Amino acid sequence: MTILVAIAAGIVLAASAGLRAFVPLFAVGVASRTLGWDVATEMQWLASNTALTCFGIASALEVAADKIPVVDHALDAIHTIIGPIAGALAGLSVWLHFPPGVATVLAVLVGAPIAGGVHLLAATTRVKSSVVSGGTLNPIASTVEDGLTVGAIVIAIIAPLVAVALTVVLLVVLARFVARRLRRAPASH
Repeated sequence: MTILVAIAAGIVLAASAGLRAFVPLFAVGVASRTLGWDVATEMQWLASNTALTCFGIASALEVAADKIPVVDHALDAIHTIIGPIAGALAGLSVWLHFPPGVATVLAVLVGAPIAGGVHLLAATTRVKSSVVSGGTLNPIASTVEDGLTVGAIVIAIIAPLVAVALTVVLLVVLARFVARRLRRAPASH
């Protein structure tokens, strides 16, 4: 993996962790074990039986529980902390071309905020969905998030060059979202 492709794949995996915290970590472990996908030496534990079992179960529970109105909001609250941590780990797993210290700084300064930003966008959308539909549309929104998560992970792992383009799109969308939020904030005071 070239450095550019590794950075893009890490960003896309981190963004995926903003929607589903455990699925990207499970996917990286599976890809490492079954496809021989390169992961940083420090992160090879993701392909261990223990990690695959734990992240597989956590992924299934997270995906299923997110379909239950009210529980999905509790998960969103928990995910505010877990998502950025998972995003940092997901990014760190593929930034193997960097010295461990540099990769760790990238994970904290890039992976965690990307996951947090995507989570904020998804949680805001979920709250609006709850207000409009009384929560009845939330399982549909959750299913769309599942599809986006899996699609992004597959692209990051199977077609990392597409991940570069996806990264640019993601950064533009997040920048616009943040800019809108910042423009609205002063107007509400």
